[in-house]
Amino acid sequence: MKLLILGGTEFVGRALTEAALGRGWQVTLFHRGRHEPPAGAAVLRGDRTAPDGLTALADGSWDAVIDTWSAAPAAVHAAARALAGRARGYAYISSRSVYAYPSPAGLPEDGPLMAGASPVAEQVDYAIDKRGGELAAEGAFGDRALLVRAGLILGPWENVGRLPWWLGRIARGGPVPAPGPRDNPLQYIDVRDLAEWTLDAVRDGLGGPYNLVGPPGHTTMEELLDACVRATGADAELRWTDPATILGAGIEPWTDLPIWLPPGELHDTLYGADVSKALATGLRCRPVADTVADTWTWLTSIGGQAPQRPDRPPLGLSPEMEARVLAG
Repeated sequence: MKLLILGGTEFVGRALTEAALGRGWQVTLFHRGRHEPPAGAAVLRGDRTAPDGLTALADGSWDAVIDTWSAAPAAVHAAARALAGRARGYAYISSRSVYAYPSPAGLPEDGPLMAGASPVAEQVDYAIDKRGGELAAEGAFGDRALLVRAGLILGPWENVGRLPWWLGRIARGGPVPAPGPRDNPLQYIDVRDLAEWTLDAVRDGLGGPYNLVGPPGHTTMEELLDACVRATGADAELRWTDPATILGAGIEPWTDLPIWLPPGELHDTLYGADVSKALATGLRCRPVADTVADTWTWLTSIGGQAPQRPDRPPLGLSPEMEARVLAG
């Protein structure tokens, strides 16, 4: 396979690049040059937000294109139109955020979608932008557009700060607020499992939308945090705390305590996707212990400080908030 990845140097893009190179595919990356590409990939430089930013893509043809863009749909629109006659398929790494909120647990791919999206819009809002990106890909490639609607993504190279925050906090040891309930189910995808499924899908010529996340209840909050304790080998004591106590202390789910959502509407929306379509096409999900251990190995290999996307706020509980909830 001749593969063009728009991006390809950070988190999801890097996992895709590493996996494709591991298959012996011929991989070309189009990116701005801010990060070192994986060895073995050909590189084309350009800034798709700049005038004439796609000049480096004027020539060449590929079996498939994978686009990891997460901002203005207009950038997807321009790239997809420029490549429509020179690639068999176009995979756009989208998000389950494209569904209208709230969405019930068990929602399949034909559920209601965000209104107001445009394929040529400038940056507006993450969910609307992702839906606009889908429309842009479909507008250029039709049923050859693969819409990879990912949920929570974890694993090595994470640059958002969710699992790295938990690993870093637990590695420091001592009492750690653990938000309950212990059996609170989580639904996520290891970035490497996302990459392997996406590569299989473009190889096989799949098109249309796919919810791409592990099965509901693939793990629980307790299993995740216990795996963090084991991976770090830390002398940490998980202090399991009722959701009402956590919320009563003014702690924000998802941001102050990454990954965690209390039972309720938002939890059902984010952690209850129907993924039967992806499972039927070969999605395989590794155990949470492997995701956690491999992320810790990667994190320690780079000095313990994970990279942080400049367009995302830092996550995690402040020491003051932690002391408050532990004292409560």
